[in-house]
Amino acid sequence: MAKRIQFSQHGGPEVLEYVDYEPREPQPTEVRVQNKSIGLNFIDTYFRSGLYSTGSLPSALGSEGAGVVEAIGSAVTDFKVGDRVAYATGPQGSYSELHVLPADNLVKLPDSVSFEQAAAVMLKGLTVQYLLRQCYDLKGGETILFHAAAGGVGSLACQWAKALGVKLIGTVSTDEKAERAKQLGAWATINYSHENVAQRVLELTDGKKCQVVYDGVGKDTWETSLDCVVPRGLLVSFGNASGAVTGVNLGILTQKGSLFVTRPNLAGYADTPQRLRSMADELFDMIGSGKLQVDISNRYALKEAGLAQSALSARQTTGSTILLP
Repeated sequence: MAKRIQFSQHGGPEVLEYVDYEPREPQPTEVRVQNKSIGLNFIDTYFRSGLYSTGSLPSALGSEGAGVVEAIGSAVTDFKVGDRVAYATGPQGSYSELHVLPADNLVKLPDSVSFEQAAAVMLKGLTVQYLLRQCYDLKGGETILFHAAAGGVGSLACQWAKALGVKLIGTVSTDEKAERAKQLGAWATINYSHENVAQRVLELTDGKKCQVVYDGVGKDTWETSLDCVVPRGLLVSFGNASGAVTGVNLGILTQKGSLFVTRPNLAGYADTPQRLRSMADELFDMIGSGKLQVDISNRYALKEAGLAQSALSARQTTGSTILLP
């Protein structure tokens, strides 16, 4: 028997249950991982609330973790029992002591990266990798806007952008978060609590706006984000922290300057084991070289997952939060 978090109905953090369960044996192409550290991400709240479907209920939760291979299926050749591994692309169920998942979803964890670092950075770090290196291959010298620059993804984006020689303008909700984003490498910050984001972008860029805007907030920032993109520039809408963007009239892209919009996710870029592992290698190299510092600001016991999600949803966290089995 092992412990895990599950939910039997959709709702707020109060629906999360800490229960005993019997982990199944791995199928031929699967592995069972003994989690040492588990990642907490905003997307987890989408599954819990029902915005994203997990299928039938009760459902396990979580897609990211790091640990040790405890058992392997008969056809698995890339991993062996005892290997240090990490994962970020599911299936749901990482909020657990033991998790069974396809071997193709695993990457080997170098000794230079701890279990806690990996759990804190895999999903967020791979997200930043595809945002900055694949959705738009930043070369250096560009000016970009990144919403929620002091959050888990934003904290890594500030550092990665600086390493690339990119000027990142980060939006934040407090002066304390503004200072944090600047310390991490943001070129400039905008406190949306009392500053007009679009107006400040014009001022900071001498009226030129940004080549790329990265928006993980969604509904509340959609219109503002469009106003910050240069003509024929790109808006990357990659999250729904304030709710999903709906009812979009494509004509607005013409009105705002013949803009491009993409709505990516990690699964769309890490869609083969080879691409996933290549992306992870670049992420781990960034950590190993010291260009990317993993800030774990909050640690919760696994059974406290509801408290951790409440703090995340209330924007009371900075950096990364992890759960410990």
